[in-house]
Amino acid sequence: QDKEKLEICKMKDPPSAETVKDMIKYARNVIEEFRRAKHYKYILCLTLTPLVELLEICELSLDKMGAVFEDSNVYMLHMMYQAMGVCLYVQDWEGALCYGQKIIRHYSKHYPSYSLNVASMWLKLGRLYMALENRTAGVKALKRAIAIMEVAHGKDHPYISEIKKELEDH
Repeated sequence: QDKEKLEICKMKDPPSAETVKDMIKYARNVIEEFRRAKHYKYILCLTLTPLVELLEICELSLDKMGAVFEDSNVYMLHMMYQAMGVCLYVQDWEGALCYGQKIIRHYSKHYPSYSLNVASMWLKLGRLYMALENRTAGVKALKRAIAIMEVAHGKDHPYISEIKKELEDH
């Protein structure tokens, strides 16, 4: 799956090997820069302004990388995941849902069927749908998360019971 994970945009004139190499270098640098900024801004000054700046870093990076990489590219997915996290933190449910929907399409292809990474994303999406009062989509997403977790953890795991109770309460 490495080819899919490092997918570049399909264009009339594909980017040169040098352009791709430069974009990979950029992606790695911006991911590291984001980690440092996230650590600094989350730990030292939990205010809305720095969080908005973190989201801007994500969005600008996604725009730049999106000129070369497909959304399925691991660097794009990493930055979308970070953007989703910031949206969740500032309670921008619609923004988080938008990123999450893009992410899950590719996680479902990149990870094995019973991956907890996929289950975790379905769980987040389910809760987002519920928060946005889309019960049908929320139930469907939470059931997908449960199905994966039952295989990974076993049907009697307390976490699964917790999610099932969450479903009953909605």
